[in-house]
Amino acid sequence: MFSGLSAFPLTPLRDDAFDEAAYVGLIERLVAADVDAITALGSTGSYLYLDRDERHRVTQTAVRAAGDVPVMVGIGALRTSEVQRLADDAQDAGASAVLLAPVTYQALDADEVFGLFEDVTAGLSVPLVVYDNPRTTHVTFTDDLYARIATLPNVASIKIPGVPSDPQEAAARVSAIRDRIPASVSIGVSGDWLAATGLKAGCDAWYSVIGGLLPHPAMTITRAAQAGDDAAATAESARLDPLWALFTEYGGYRVTAAIAEHLEVVAPECLPRPVRGLRADARARVANVIRDLELGS
Repeated sequence: MFSGLSAFPLTPLRDDAFDEAAYVGLIERLVAADVDAITALGSTGSYLYLDRDERHRVTQTAVRAAGDVPVMVGIGALRTSEVQRLADDAQDAGASAVLLAPVTYQALDADEVFGLFEDVTAGLSVPLVVYDNPRTTHVTFTDDLYARIATLPNVASIKIPGVPSDPQEAAARVSAIRDRIPASVSIGVSGDWLAATGLKAGCDAWYSVIGGLLPHPAMTITRAAQAGDDAAATAESARLDPLWALFTEYGGYRVTAAIAEHLEVVAPECLPRPVRGLRADARARVANVIRDLELGS
């Protein structure tokens, strides 16, 4: 489950409460598309806006609806003890793996970040993915920190925050990370517009925002890359450039929510306040891109 496409669905709300029916529908879309894994409660899944009970309910729903597709669950929180409780909840609910981002209020140094992963992995019975997302967590991983954490028990993959856009530089970046970590630890690319480049550069997995809502084009890119057809993967990613431009301008979180609302697979205003969706003019742009790219299913 740490290779191929791991799809990160939204956690939709309706009237400020978890919309279980809509969420089941999103998960069923991913199962039907034959994604390799589903990641509940990633950043696209609004994990930090949900309390422990809500997160437990989301996890139970995802595991139940996913059937045979493995489910990974985000467990990030500010305090180590809370992360450990969330890890226990995820394991009890049947999660196949957990995803941990070291979220912060006070800045954390490298030893504190390592200590978090050391404490959490000590109590795990399932694999863990290291979630490097500096834009939202304000934690910057170095290659030295990757290397230290990758030696801990149960660490199975590192979700890197993208690769350089130049293919040769991307390959060098992935190679540099791989040289520092055990062979048993996979590397997963994020930043959807860089996925084709990252997979071509040697990343094992794509941890995908858009794959959580529109899995078919994401699967086209992934399967082409896995088959060594870099030209096809690059061409499909290039076809989606208008969508990637929206991601760059507005962020994948809000754009994905706008697409889901436009497709009427979630309720209007599905994001947790104080987060608000896109303005009307931006929503119109999103709708036009979805129509022009024929991404309506």
